Amino acid sequence: MQAPVGKIVIVGGGTSGWMSAAALARMIEHAGVSVTLIESDEIGTVGVGEATIPSIRDFNRMLELDEDDFVRNTQGTFKLGIEFVDWYQRGSRYIHPFGTYGLDLQGIRFHQFWLKLRQLGDPRLGDISEFNLCTTAAVLNRFMRPQGGPQSVLASMRYAFHFDAGLYARYLRRFSEVRGVRRLEGRIVDVRLRPHDGFISGVVLQDGRIVEGDLFLDCSGFRSLLIGQTYHVEFQDWSRWLPCNRAVAVPCEKTVPLLPYTRSTADAAGWRWRIPLQHRTGNGYVYCSDHISDDDARSRVLAKLDGAPQAEPRLLKFTAGCRRKFWVKNCVAIGLAGGFLEPLESTSIHLVQTGIAKLMLLFPDRGFSATEIEAYNGYTSQEYERVRDFIILHYKATLRDDTPLWRRCRDMSIPDSLQQKIDLFGAKGRALPTPDDLFTEHSWIAVMLGQGIMPRGYDPLVDSLPVENLRRFVQHARDVVSKTAQAMPLHQAFIDQHCRARGAPAGADSGAQWAPTN
Repeated sequence: MQAPVGKIVIVGGGTSGWMSAAALARMIEHAGVSVTLIESDEIGTVGVGEATIPSIRDFNRMLELDEDDFVRNTQGTFKLGIEFVDWYQRGSRYIHPFGTYGLDLQGIRFHQFWLKLRQLGDPRLGDISEFNLCTTAAVLNRFMRPQGGPQSVLASMRYAFHFDAGLYARYLRRFSEVRGVRRLEGRIVDVRLRPHDGFISGVVLQDGRIVEGDLFLDCSGFRSLLIGQTYHVEFQDWSRWLPCNRAVAVPCEKTVPLLPYTRSTADAAGWRWRIPLQHRTGNGYVYCSDHISDDDARSRVLAKLDGAPQAEPRLLKFTAGCRRKFWVKNCVAIGLAGGFLEPLESTSIHLVQTGIAKLMLLFPDRGFSATEIEAYNGYTSQEYERVRDFIILHYKATLRDDTPLWRRCRDMSIPDSLQQKIDLFGAKGRALPTPDDLFTEHSWIAVMLGQGIMPRGYDPLVDSLPVENLRRFVQHARDVVSKTAQAMPLHQAFIDQHCRARGAPAGADSGAQWAPTN
């Protein structure tokens, strides 16, 4: 029997480091494992990721976090989706929501009914967004948690969070240290390898301390101290499809109303984000340095703020892509050390989360099975590629030709895996995600339609239903969604009632329109 892993060393803090520590802390009291996290206050973290997707709730539930306490301590707000402005063409806008569209009937997807009625020119049909509760609630600036059984429209609500990434890391640090994780302050200056097999035996700190371990997690961010600098794992550059390579981030004063969604606005050389928190609004410009200078990008983001800036703009440089391998010998890369796919669909924290989850499922002994390592690398690479394709879709499916960047994106060749999805949807509206795909069928539907990919046909099984019955069914679905959304409390009112951060004033838009959630 192989000896169990007894010492885990996490290199780097920030979101990825402390998420890893928090997850591993669950093992300590039951498995006799020690977890040490090394970080240096001298080295900053990226920490601009303030938007998430619904899978973050699974991670928080695994830790048994109290959701209201978590939101309160991270200055959080709720997120029902992402609004995309000017992406398909200038003046266009749509929301990629969480949750589902309508209700399937007799095994037929709801959007197929909408496609048929649209082709028939039904004047009462409305936009597909009117059949999604998250979109409808977002437009009305309302929020409540899901309720009811599978047939309840409220059960279709799915949500994520906006939060201050620095406060989230601090929150998880407290959680981890209480459960036995040891934090060491220090800068790593050397990595020691065992001469007989190349495994990491320990890391050397600037003051001469040596921290030994059996398993090392590389959470060192873009520096990729272990997987990149020590093991020299090749980085796959995907900038031919995802050309943006810089970001300028700056917070500004909180503005009202407190919207329950992220906003992404396409710009001449990239796109700008807007993320509402309880104490501020996060802003930034993701752009391609081939098409705009850093100074002009700073000026651009400052000119578009909704309130007074609260800090100097911060510049980040990156290349979209990932490592060929994420696990080598006794080293696993988590987060930016392994790859980065820009924050367009808020996937960075999710990729940290799934990296941790797969490690827990394939947790090694000190024999470090090559089969398990190969499986981890294969599953992780596939996940990055699937996320990559979904993000590329936003850039490729556009009519914009007003700037060099958008002409470049519109005309670029794309991976075959994405082209197949576009072709399948363009024929009869089929949106079949691959197994374990992060993005659901409803996500593909939202972005395909939002980016102007309108199917030429529809599922022929729809024709088995009488048209008048179909019209009544669809109209009823829209009415239920609309009435349910209108009965919800305003987003700010919900936060004021449940999870307002300490010191945060009640919002000016909370009013008296509270609807009880129980």
